[in-house]
Amino acid sequence: MKITDDLLSYSPPLWATFIAGLLLVITLTLSIYLIFEHLASYKNPEEQKFLIGVILMVPCYSIESFVSLVNPSISVDCSILRDCYESFAMYCFGRYLVACLGGEERTIQFMERLGYASSLTPLLDLDCDKGTVKHPFPMNYFLKPWKLGQWFYQVIKFGIVQYMIIKLLTALLAVIFEAFGVYCEGEFKWGCGYPYMAVVLNFSQSWALYCLIQFYTVTKDELAYIKPLAKFLTFKSIVFLTWWQGVAIALFSALGLFRSPIAESLQLKSSVQDFIICIERRWPLLLLFTYTFSHLNLIN
Repeated sequence: MKITDDLLSYSPPLWATFIAGLLLVITLTLSIYLIFEHLASYKNPEEQKFLIGVILMVPCYSIESFVSLVNPSISVDCSILRDCYESFAMYCFGRYLVACLGGEERTIQFMERLGYASSLTPLLDLDCDKGTVKHPFPMNYFLKPWKLGQWFYQVIKFGIVQYMIIKLLTALLAVIFEAFGVYCEGEFKWGCGYPYMAVVLNFSQSWALYCLIQFYTVTKDELAYIKPLAKFLTFKSIVFLTWWQGVAIALFSALGLFRSPIAESLQLKSSVQDFIICIERRWPLLLLFTYTFSHLNLIN
């Protein structure tokens, strides 16, 4: 009960609210402008509808973080909603890349052709040999080479979908645990649900990220016209680094490593994370803004 009372009575510093609010306005302005530019040039819906879904993740993160910063008592509810949309954005990003390759059928055909070609002439730059994709260290000790073709595509697809499913399930569990007062967001205690779900999500995200890296490695030349590396790094910074950042903040706080005046003035671990996200979300959006417009020019 004491924790609830502290959350209800807590209010962030005025300077943090002002900075976060200002950056939120900038982020929303750029997001809306970028989305309207896509809608005005909506000539390739199979690609653009998924790209818009990814772009919407940036204002979603910013709004959720600002609301949580101003009203920490609902931060868990906001983070759950963010997690649900994050899983949808992961799906959109994967489908966007597949759409740029011409759809699922053409993507599988492309991988089968690539596998056949590499079986005749190994593509050393893609780390392919005899129609397979080899794994880097240390994954090569646990996984056999993946055969290029439908098998490779299904493995990548499952790697992304499993993260979506686990993300939604952990969000549902977080609601249940929070209702019984045993979720304890940011607390690394045996009787709390947060650390266990953090471990599960960490493995799930790592596997999804690994699958995306393997997919990028195989398709980077075919997708060169959309600058896939920039989009991949931007998306990774929004989704994966944000999660690991939140876990790191909670861990540092539990170890008593937060000594800076800024962190101490924010008091709550969730407020520190929310304030950082409000600052960070502007820069990924600017990257998306720049590299998406180059793709819009190609569509036009």
